[in-house]
Amino acid sequence: MKIVSILLLCFSPFIAQAHDWTSWPAVGSATLRWGPFDVYFSELHTPTGRYKIESWPQALSINYQRDISSEDLVKATQEQWQALAIGVSDAQQQRWLKQVTAIWPDVQPGSQLTFVGDNTGGHFYYRQHPKQSVFPIGERFDSDFRDAFLAIWLSPATQYPDLRHQLIGGSQ
Repeated sequence: MKIVSILLLCFSPFIAQAHDWTSWPAVGSATLRWGPFDVYFSELHTPTGRYKIESWPQALSINYQRDISSEDLVKATQEQWQALAIGVSDAQQQRWLKQVTAIWPDVQPGSQLTFVGDNTGGHFYYRQHPKQSVFPIGERFDSDFRDAFLAIWLSPATQYPDLRHQLIGGSQ
């Protein structure tokens, strides 16, 4: 029982933050389709339900509709960063990719991966199935990672402008 109490104390900041974003209103939502297949359903949340560039906090939730290996998730992230030509070195990108490789699970229909970005960086949360709880995974990432990761969906230069438009509530 003592170990459980210690663990709860250690993770309480993460649990509190996870709970906070789960109650934020959605700014917008979008579904990524590849041909006739839904790949994922995504939602952007903020405490106000409005999107403002570089205004924190923000939570981007991705609810997967297909089986995707963690290796494929990492590869897709790398491809998007290359397409966006994000302003960090290849060495930095490789460090980030190594970090996410260590924490991202294989996903299946119903899995949810959420990135919660704040003023100083952000953290990933995972839920394997809709009936399960959300929990933090991995270490915190810095603000450079936060900006690069969220740019995949939220940058005006994204490869998915229609998705961006829907996620940010049709504004900007």
